[in-house]
Amino acid sequence: MLTYSDKVKEHFINPRNVGVLADASVVGEVGSMSSGQALKLYLKLNTEEVIENASFQVFGSPSAIAASSALTEMLKGKHIDEAARITADDISQFLGGLPPEKMHTCVMSMEALEIAYARYRGIDIETELDEEDELHICRCYSVPEQKIERAIRDNNLTTIEEITHFTKAGGGCTSCHVDLKLILERVRSEMPQAQEEKTERKPVATGNKTNLEKMRAIQDVLDREVRPGLAMDGGDMELVDVQGNKVFVQLHGHCNSCASSTTTMKFFVEDRLREMVDPEIVVIDTTEHADELHAPPMR
Repeated sequence: MLTYSDKVKEHFINPRNVGVLADASVVGEVGSMSSGQALKLYLKLNTEEVIENASFQVFGSPSAIAASSALTEMLKGKHIDEAARITADDISQFLGGLPPEKMHTCVMSMEALEIAYARYRGIDIETELDEEDELHICRCYSVPEQKIERAIRDNNLTTIEEITHFTKAGGGCTSCHVDLKLILERVRSEMPQAQEEKTERKPVATGNKTNLEKMRAIQDVLDREVRPGLAMDGGDMELVDVQGNKVFVQLHGHCNSCASSTTTMKFFVEDRLREMVDPEIVVIDTTEHADELHAPPMR
Protein backbone atom coordinates (compact mmCIF):
# COMPACT_ATOMS: atom_id res chain seq x y z
CA MET A 1 0.00 0.00 0.00
CA LEU A 2 1.28 3.45 -0.93
CA THR A 3 1.79 5.96 1.87
CA TYR A 4 0.91 9.62 1.29
CA SER A 5 1.85 12.65 3.38
CA ASP A 6 -0.82 14.71 5.11
CA LYS A 7 -0.16 17.52 2.65
CA VAL A 8 -0.83 15.25 -0.35
CA LYS A 9 -4.10 14.16 1.24
CA GLU A 10 -5.04 17.77 1.96
CA HIS A 11 -4.42 18.89 -1.62
CA PHE A 12 -6.40 15.91 -2.93
CA ILE A 13 -9.39 16.37 -0.62
CA ASN A 14 -9.37 20.17 -0.83
CA PRO A 15 -7.60 21.03 -4.11
CA ARG A 16 -6.77 24.68 -4.66
CA ASN A 17 -7.45 26.71 -7.80
CA VAL A 18 -9.60 24.19 -9.67
CA GLY A 19 -11.33 25.17 -12.90
CA VAL A 20 -11.00 27.37 -15.97
CA LEU A 21 -9.29 30.73 -15.59
CA ALA A 22 -11.28 32.82 -18.04
CA ASP A 23 -8.77 35.67 -18.31
CA ALA A 24 -5.69 33.45 -18.46
CA SER A 25 -2.67 34.86 -20.26
CA VAL A 26 -1.56 31.40 -21.38
CA VAL A 27 -2.60 27.75 -21.07
CA GLY A 28 -0.37 24.66 -20.97
CA GLU A 29 -1.88 21.30 -21.91
CA VAL A 30 -0.33 17.84 -21.61
CA GLY A 31 -1.48 14.23 -21.65
CA SER A 32 -4.63 12.71 -23.08
CA MET A 33 -7.74 10.93 -21.89
CA SER A 34 -6.61 7.78 -23.69
CA SER A 35 -3.39 7.65 -21.66
CA GLY A 36 -5.29 7.93 -18.39
CA GLN A 37 -4.06 11.38 -17.40
CA ALA A 38 -4.38 14.88 -18.82
CA LEU A 39 -3.82 18.37 -17.44
CA LYS A 40 -4.62 21.94 -18.41
CA LEU A 41 -2.72 24.64 -16.55
CA TYR A 42 -3.99 28.23 -16.72
CA LEU A 43 -1.72 31.18 -15.86
CA LYS A 44 -2.66 34.85 -15.47
CA LEU A 45 0.30 37.27 -15.63
CA ASN A 46 0.47 40.98 -14.92
CA THR A 47 2.38 43.61 -16.93
CA GLU A 48 5.58 42.79 -15.02
CA GLU A 49 5.29 39.11 -16.03
CA VAL A 50 4.49 38.01 -12.50
CA ILE A 51 1.94 35.19 -12.14
CA GLU A 52 -1.05 36.70 -10.35
CA ASN A 53 -3.27 33.66 -10.58
CA ALA A 54 -3.13 30.02 -11.65
CA SER A 55 -5.70 27.25 -11.97
CA PHE A 56 -6.00 23.77 -13.42
CA GLN A 57 -8.24 21.05 -14.81
CA VAL A 58 -6.96 17.51 -14.47
CA PHE A 59 -8.00 13.99 -15.37
CA GLY A 60 -6.09 11.44 -13.36
CA SER A 61 -5.32 9.91 -10.00
CA PRO A 62 -5.53 11.56 -6.54
CA SER A 63 -1.80 12.28 -6.70
CA ALA A 64 -2.28 14.04 -10.07
CA ILE A 65 -4.88 16.26 -8.45
CA ALA A 66 -2.59 16.97 -5.50
CA ALA A 67 0.42 17.70 -7.72
CA SER A 68 -1.59 20.07 -9.94
CA SER A 69 -3.05 21.85 -6.93
CA ALA A 70 0.39 22.20 -5.36
CA LEU A 71 1.91 23.61 -8.54
CA THR A 72 -0.70 26.36 -8.83
CA GLU A 73 0.06 27.41 -5.26
CA MET A 74 3.80 27.38 -5.93
CA LEU A 75 3.41 29.54 -9.04
CA LYS A 76 1.52 32.48 -7.56
CA GLY A 77 3.65 35.57 -7.06
CA LYS A 78 6.59 34.26 -9.08
CA HIS A 79 8.01 35.88 -12.20
CA ILE A 80 7.38 33.64 -15.20
CA ASP A 81 11.12 33.00 -15.67
CA GLU A 82 11.53 32.00 -12.01
CA ALA A 83 8.42 29.82 -12.17
CA ALA A 84 9.77 28.01 -15.23
CA ARG A 85 12.56 26.57 -13.09
CA ILE A 86 10.18 24.53 -10.92
CA THR A 87 10.95 20.83 -11.28
CA ALA A 88 9.05 17.62 -10.59
CA ASP A 89 11.18 17.15 -7.47
CA ASP A 90 10.23 20.65 -6.26
CA ILE A 91 6.53 19.76 -6.55
CA SER A 92 7.04 16.47 -4.73
CA GLN A 93 8.98 18.18 -1.92
CA PHE A 94 6.27 20.84 -1.61
CA LEU A 95 3.82 18.01 -0.93
CA GLY A 96 6.06 16.39 1.63
CA GLY A 97 7.19 13.72 -0.82
CA LEU A 98 5.21 11.50 -3.17
CA PRO A 99 5.74 7.74 -3.43
CA PRO A 100 8.19 6.95 -6.27
CA GLU A 101 5.36 5.16 -8.10
CA LYS A 102 3.52 8.48 -8.40
CA MET A 103 6.37 10.76 -9.50
CA HIS A 104 4.95 10.76 -13.02
CA THR A 105 2.14 13.03 -11.79
CA CYS A 106 4.68 15.68 -10.76
CA VAL A 107 6.38 15.25 -14.14
CA MET A 108 3.04 15.87 -15.88
CA SER A 109 2.56 19.09 -13.89
CA MET A 110 6.10 20.21 -14.75
CA GLU A 111 5.52 19.48 -18.44
CA ALA A 112 2.31 21.54 -18.44
CA LEU A 113 4.30 24.43 -16.97
CA GLU A 114 6.99 24.03 -19.63
CA ILE A 115 4.37 24.14 -22.39
CA ALA A 116 2.74 27.23 -20.87
CA TYR A 117 6.12 28.95 -20.57
CA ALA A 118 7.06 28.08 -24.14
CA ARG A 119 3.76 29.41 -25.46
CA TYR A 120 4.08 32.62 -23.47
CA ARG A 121 7.62 33.20 -24.75
CA GLY A 122 6.71 32.22 -28.31
CA ILE A 123 8.93 29.14 -28.32
CA ASP A 124 7.56 26.68 -30.86
CA ILE A 125 8.58 23.49 -29.08
CA GLU A 126 5.27 21.73 -29.62
CA THR A 127 5.68 21.49 -33.39
CA GLU A 128 9.25 20.23 -33.26
CA LEU A 129 7.85 16.69 -33.24
CA ASP A 130 4.32 15.68 -34.19
CA GLU A 131 3.14 13.51 -31.31
CA GLU A 132 1.22 11.26 -33.68
CA ASP A 133 4.45 10.57 -35.59
CA GLU A 134 6.46 9.72 -32.50
CA LEU A 135 7.26 6.12 -31.75
CA HIS A 136 5.20 5.12 -28.72
CA ILE A 137 7.33 2.58 -26.87
CA CYS A 138 4.60 2.00 -24.28
CA ARG A 139 1.27 1.60 -26.06
CA CYS A 140 -0.71 1.09 -22.86
CA TYR A 141 -0.02 4.67 -21.80
CA SER A 142 1.05 6.17 -25.16
CA VAL A 143 4.53 7.14 -23.92
CA PRO A 144 6.91 8.19 -26.74
CA GLU A 145 10.56 7.25 -26.87
CA GLN A 146 11.69 10.88 -26.60
CA LYS A 147 9.93 11.31 -23.24
CA ILE A 148 11.56 8.14 -21.88
CA GLU A 149 15.02 9.26 -23.01
CA ARG A 150 14.57 12.68 -21.41
CA ALA A 151 13.41 11.17 -18.11
CA ILE A 152 16.49 8.95 -17.98
CA ARG A 153 18.87 11.85 -18.66
CA ASP A 154 17.17 14.45 -16.47
CA ASN A 155 16.68 12.19 -13.46
CA ASN A 156 19.67 9.85 -13.85
CA LEU A 157 17.37 6.81 -13.92
CA THR A 158 18.96 3.38 -13.71
CA THR A 159 16.10 0.84 -13.74
CA ILE A 160 12.90 0.07 -15.65
CA GLU A 161 11.01 0.51 -12.40
CA GLU A 162 12.27 4.08 -12.11
CA ILE A 163 11.27 4.77 -15.73
CA THR A 164 7.75 3.60 -14.88
CA HIS A 165 7.64 5.84 -11.82
CA PHE A 166 8.56 8.93 -13.84
CA THR A 167 6.74 8.26 -17.12
CA LYS A 168 4.23 5.40 -16.51
CA ALA A 169 5.89 3.52 -19.39
CA GLY A 170 5.97 -0.20 -18.64
CA GLY A 171 3.28 0.03 -15.99
CA GLY A 172 0.66 -1.82 -18.01
CA CYS A 173 1.11 -5.08 -19.87
CA THR A 174 4.96 -4.99 -19.51
CA SER A 175 5.44 -6.02 -23.16
CA CYS A 176 7.59 -2.90 -23.66
CA HIS A 177 10.09 -3.84 -20.94
CA VAL A 178 12.55 -5.26 -23.46
CA ASP A 179 12.49 -1.99 -25.41
CA LEU A 180 12.78 0.04 -22.20
CA LYS A 181 15.85 -1.96 -21.20
CA LEU A 182 17.50 -1.29 -24.57
CA ILE A 183 16.70 2.44 -24.38
CA LEU A 184 18.01 2.60 -20.82
CA GLU A 185 21.28 0.91 -21.76
CA ARG A 186 21.74 3.12 -24.83
CA VAL A 187 20.99 6.42 -23.11
CA ARG A 188 23.12 5.63 -20.07
CA SER A 189 26.02 4.62 -22.31
CA GLU A 190 25.75 8.05 -23.97
CA MET A 191 25.54 9.99 -20.72
CA PRO A 192 28.80 11.75 -19.79
CA GLN A 193 30.64 10.46 -16.74
CA ALA A 194 30.13 13.82 -15.07
CA GLN A 195 26.36 13.33 -15.14
CA GLU A 196 26.61 9.97 -13.41
CA GLU A 197 28.80 11.52 -10.71
CA LYS A 198 26.42 14.41 -10.15
CA THR A 199 26.12 13.87 -6.42
CA GLU A 200 29.90 14.05 -6.05
CA ARG A 201 30.37 17.32 -7.94
CA LYS A 202 31.08 20.54 -6.11
CA PRO A 203 30.32 24.04 -7.41
CA VAL A 204 33.19 25.97 -8.94
CA ALA A 205 34.23 28.58 -6.39
CA THR A 206 34.38 31.99 -8.08
CA GLY A 207 34.74 34.33 -5.09
CA ASN A 208 36.63 37.43 -6.22
CA LYS A 209 37.91 35.92 -9.42
CA THR A 210 38.77 38.18 -12.33
CA ASN A 211 36.51 38.16 -15.37
CA LEU A 212 39.03 35.97 -17.23
CA GLU A 213 39.05 33.46 -14.36
CA LYS A 214 35.25 33.47 -14.34
CA MET A 215 35.26 32.82 -18.08
CA ARG A 216 37.51 29.84 -17.54
CA ALA A 217 35.24 28.49 -14.80
CA ILE A 218 32.20 28.87 -17.07
CA GLN A 219 34.02 27.28 -20.01
CA ASP A 220 34.97 24.35 -17.78
CA VAL A 221 31.34 23.77 -16.76
CA LEU A 222 30.17 24.05 -20.37
CA ASP A 223 32.78 21.52 -21.48
CA ARG A 224 32.03 19.04 -18.68
CA GLU A 225 28.32 19.49 -18.02
CA VAL A 226 26.64 20.99 -21.08
CA ARG A 227 28.36 20.27 -24.38
CA PRO A 228 28.38 16.44 -24.03
CA GLY A 229 24.59 16.47 -23.66
CA LEU A 230 24.14 18.78 -26.66
CA ALA A 231 26.49 16.63 -28.73
CA MET A 232 24.17 13.65 -28.24
CA ASP A 233 21.54 15.61 -30.19
CA GLY A 234 23.96 16.78 -32.88
CA GLY A 235 24.57 20.24 -31.48
CA ASP A 236 27.20 22.31 -29.73
CA MET A 237 27.61 25.57 -27.81
CA GLU A 238 30.38 28.19 -27.94
CA LEU A 239 31.16 30.64 -25.16
CA VAL A 240 31.37 34.07 -26.81
CA ASP A 241 31.83 36.48 -23.91
CA VAL A 242 31.12 37.13 -20.23
CA GLN A 243 30.03 40.57 -19.05
CA GLY A 244 29.43 40.54 -15.31
CA ASN A 245 26.74 37.91 -14.78
CA LYS A 246 25.70 37.90 -18.44
CA VAL A 247 27.05 34.86 -20.30
CA PHE A 248 26.88 35.20 -24.09
CA VAL A 249 26.86 31.96 -26.06
CA GLN A 250 26.30 30.83 -29.62
CA LEU A 251 24.62 27.58 -30.63
CA HIS A 252 25.93 25.43 -33.46
CA GLY A 253 24.80 22.38 -35.38
CA HIS A 254 21.33 21.01 -34.72
CA CYS A 255 20.94 23.30 -31.69
CA ASN A 256 21.13 26.39 -33.91
CA SER A 257 17.99 25.39 -35.80
CA CYS A 258 16.25 23.55 -32.97
CA ALA A 259 12.83 24.98 -32.07
CA SER A 260 13.44 24.32 -28.38
CA SER A 261 16.85 26.00 -28.16
CA THR A 262 15.55 28.81 -25.94
CA THR A 263 14.05 26.27 -23.59
CA THR A 264 17.41 24.48 -23.51
CA MET A 265 19.00 27.75 -22.40
CA LYS A 266 16.55 28.24 -19.55
CA PHE A 267 16.01 24.71 -18.30
CA PHE A 268 19.47 23.25 -18.83
CA VAL A 269 22.40 25.56 -19.53
CA GLU A 270 21.49 28.48 -17.29
CA ASP A 271 20.48 26.24 -14.39
CA ARG A 272 23.73 24.30 -14.60
CA LEU A 273 25.88 27.45 -14.62
CA ARG A 274 23.90 28.91 -11.73
CA GLU A 275 24.41 25.73 -9.76
CA MET A 276 28.10 25.32 -10.54
CA VAL A 277 29.45 28.88 -10.97
CA ASP A 278 27.22 31.79 -9.88
CA PRO A 279 23.51 31.86 -8.90
CA GLU A 280 23.05 35.22 -10.65
CA ILE A 281 24.16 34.10 -14.12
CA VAL A 282 21.92 34.85 -17.11
CA VAL A 283 22.63 33.02 -20.38
CA ILE A 284 22.04 35.00 -23.59
CA ASP A 285 21.96 33.59 -27.12
CA THR A 286 23.92 36.03 -29.32
CA THR A 287 21.98 34.87 -32.39
CA GLU A 288 18.72 36.27 -30.99
CA HIS A 289 20.11 39.06 -28.80
CA ALA A 290 23.13 40.42 -30.64
CA ASP A 291 22.22 43.95 -29.52
CA GLU A 292 23.05 43.05 -25.91
CA LEU A 293 26.61 42.05 -26.75
CA HIS A 294 28.54 45.31 -26.46
CA ALA A 295 32.05 43.90 -26.31
CA PRO A 296 33.82 42.07 -29.15
CA PRO A 297 33.74 38.26 -29.01
CA MET A 298 36.24 36.57 -26.71
CA ARG A 299 39.23 35.08 -28.51
